[in-house]
Amino acid sequence: MTNITLSLKPFIDRISETDLEKLCQENPEARLETNSEGQLIIMSPTGSETGKFNISLAAQVWNWNNQTKLGVAFDSSTGFKLSNGAVRSPDVSWLSLAKWKGLSKQQQRKFASIAPDFVIELMSPTDELNELQNKMKEYMNCGVQLGWLINPDQKQVEIYRQQENPEILNNPQTLSGEQILPNLIVNLQDIFED
Repeated sequence: MTNITLSLKPFIDRISETDLEKLCQENPEARLETNSEGQLIIMSPTGSETGKFNISLAAQVWNWNNQTKLGVAFDSSTGFKLSNGAVRSPDVSWLSLAKWKGLSKQQQRKFASIAPDFVIELMSPTDELNELQNKMKEYMNCGVQLGWLINPDQKQVEIYRQQENPEILNNPQTLSGEQILPNLIVNLQDIFED
């Protein structure tokens, strides 16, 4: 099943952040986002294999961050309110400690109105590549510094950086956090295994 985007125009012009929070509280099993037009995006749950890959990626970022204490790592259930008004939930994300501490406790408890410094989107068999590429461009336009779009079926990674065209890597065994996440090396062998 692919993502479904719902226009709520018959009821409201756009879904507010408060309304999205309430919807998420009332439907904790649902994965919900909004786009920059305030339309509700309903995402299907991932399959078991994608969930396995997601936890591997999140664990590697979390372990690195736990050792370095440079920021805060987030899982796929975390929503960020981007500067274009969208609320997005990357599969894995990371925010520098300075930016995290710059948020009030109240902002930290809601959909933080900030773009993560780093995001990972992991393509599942039901995802459309062009939709994820557009999401990655949206992240970059809203201030994300480094992003990885990982496509397990094609054994390919698109690396997104500020003011650069995406770099495409075929069957990389590892990825580097570059200057954004210094000394982070993420192993992709499990994800790209045959």
